[in-house]
Amino acid sequence: MSKELFHRLRFAPSPNGYLHLGHAYSALLNGKICADIGAEFLVRMEDIDQTRSRPEYVEAIYEDLKWLGLIWPKPVMHQSDRFPAYKEKLDWLIEQQLVYRAFLSRKEIKAFAQAYQSKTGCDWPCDPDGAPIYPDLCRQLSMAVSDQRATDGEAFTWRLDMAKAISMAGDDLTWTEYDFEFNPSIVKADPAAWGDVIMARKDVPTSYHLSVVVDDAEQDIDLIVRGMDLYQSTSVHRLLQKLFGLPQPFYLHHKLIFDEDGRKLSKSNQDTSLRALRDEQSLTSVEIEKMLGF
Repeated sequence: MSKELFHRLRFAPSPNGYLHLGHAYSALLNGKICADIGAEFLVRMEDIDQTRSRPEYVEAIYEDLKWLGLIWPKPVMHQSDRFPAYKEKLDWLIEQQLVYRAFLSRKEIKAFAQAYQSKTGCDWPCDPDGAPIYPDLCRQLSMAVSDQRATDGEAFTWRLDMAKAISMAGDDLTWTEYDFEFNPSIVKADPAAWGDVIMARKDVPTSYHLSVVVDDAEQDIDLIVRGMDLYQSTSVHRLLQKLFGLPQPFYLHHKLIFDEDGRKLSKSNQDTSLRALRDEQSLTSVEIEKMLGF
């Protein structure tokens, strides 16, 4: 691998809980790759979810990363400071008629899928994460009807008209995926597998998919090293990068860390945090690295 190929990587946690071993693996891997090739290691706070993100978690993340021996430049980008940039991209999607207001809740989408299965005996299609794809019930609403329903206070999300977006971007999307020996391979993107994904919500002018591609381009990230749980999402990100005219980064998706029951570590499942391993079990950062195979 040429050291000149990659210049900047990032670790981008959400400050809605304490970091666990899975986060440590990803952060350390990013840091070690940067050290090996002379690239810059950045930290970014993905805090668009203002109801769950907390300042104490931000400080805890910094503390954990420093304990792991990682160093990064200041200031750190916070997505909560960048809503105008995301809104600009969302407004462009609206102007291009590539998004529409979708009024069904998750519960209603699930009920639709169940009713479809009961009626036809066939399963309603699901996205790569296993969630039912949004049914074609709101895409054809006129803008006047959509505006009125929004004015009347109905909750909604802005969803990408996937078929129209692919038609505009082309169906020849690919990305370059690297393995741990840094051998490249070309992967065919399949954004259609996700159906009409969410681009923004009623009160938040962005989503993970939208903000991550905008921020990676803004920070000149040329190698994205992240977990395999986001591998399939790359198809959506490549589509948005093409639509917005953004640079195409390279990718390396690493293994996930599982608990003793084979379950992926998760903040929502109260998995053991790095601070607990450090403060309660008195593990050192060197021991953590050995646990993770470094």
